[in-house]
Amino acid sequence: MRIGFDARYIRWDHHDGISRFSAGLAHELAGLLANRPDDQLVFIISDDRQRALLPNSETVSVTAPTSAREPWVAHQVNSADLDVVFSPMQTMGSWGRRYRLVLTVHDLIYYRHRTPPPQFAWPLRLLWRLYHLSWAPQRWLLNRSDAVVAVSQTTAGLIDAHRLSRRPVYVVPNAADRPNGQHASKPFGKRSRRAVYMGSFMPYKNVETLALAAERSPDWEFHFLSRIDVTTRRRLEKLAPNANLVFHDGTPESEYRELLASSRVLISASLDEGFGIPLIEAMAEGTPVVVSDIDIFHEVAGEAALFAPATDAGAFAAALARLDDEKTWSAQSLAATTQAQKFSWQASAVRLLDVLDQVGGARGRGERL
Repeated sequence: MRIGFDARYIRWDHHDGISRFSAGLAHELAGLLANRPDDQLVFIISDDRQRALLPNSETVSVTAPTSAREPWVAHQVNSADLDVVFSPMQTMGSWGRRYRLVLTVHDLIYYRHRTPPPQFAWPLRLLWRLYHLSWAPQRWLLNRSDAVVAVSQTTAGLIDAHRLSRRPVYVVPNAADRPNGQHASKPFGKRSRRAVYMGSFMPYKNVETLALAAERSPDWEFHFLSRIDVTTRRRLEKLAPNANLVFHDGTPESEYRELLASSRVLISASLDEGFGIPLIEAMAEGTPVVVSDIDIFHEVAGEAALFAPATDAGAFAAALARLDDEKTWSAQSLAATTQAQKFSWQASAVRLLDVLDQVGGARGRGERL
């Protein structure tokens, strides 16, 4: 079987969520297929710089996923003579394809929170808004596939609740890169009274609640790691003038890992998420998490998290106060380490390969779809 993997979302400057999902699965899937000599893995790329970030395997170059030609990209992909193609997004074009197709849904956030990502050019932001005004475009795309992958049970449940696909839906969990090497997490005594937030400043991320929680927690430093514009920074500082807010405006990977390992907690008050990779990254370091009481965080963090109502700054501050107790913190740290072990790119790649085996053998080769 010839398996195509849409690697066009892998970024060469720094990973975002889709890029990390793609890269993590790509490497583990290549390892699994190394033991199956009759199968070939073909990476679909749109930029030569993506080759350096992928395992050594066959590649085929096509147009970028943001190209106006995307609805007909299958005509380019057909040249690779593939049996099945996996895309880490749901928007891969399918007109004229001669292979089976598996699409991915990460979340349905923007149907409830319609503000598009600010880094997009205005034409793309306009299309983004139009796309999310109705369920119809999503249904149309998913029903043109042969199967759908969701990154969580929460998202799979929403797909079912909104009847977004007549195709089978499989869960291939997101995961996180593991800490380098085998090392024990730092104990309570070597942790700073620091709460780390890793995420954007989109409205649904609800960082205002974190700033207000920091105002109620004067002995804690709140570190915001992602890039932030001046207007948003000033707004948060004005909202919580007595809080100890530290803005990093972007954090290199090595610094991020060190902050996770040496901080007492990772915190998020998000109103909605597709998964929550930072939670696993923190828990893998034995760092407890204090997060909003939403379904996806219960799925990812289980009993290892302390939960608070999403807009209740006082509840977040109270949860932090609980972690000032060494016994409580140590118990949460141990639970976090145990919970993080449930998620890995290898386990997710095994699930994905099972999906591709099922879908790839479902129809006769060469049928135009």
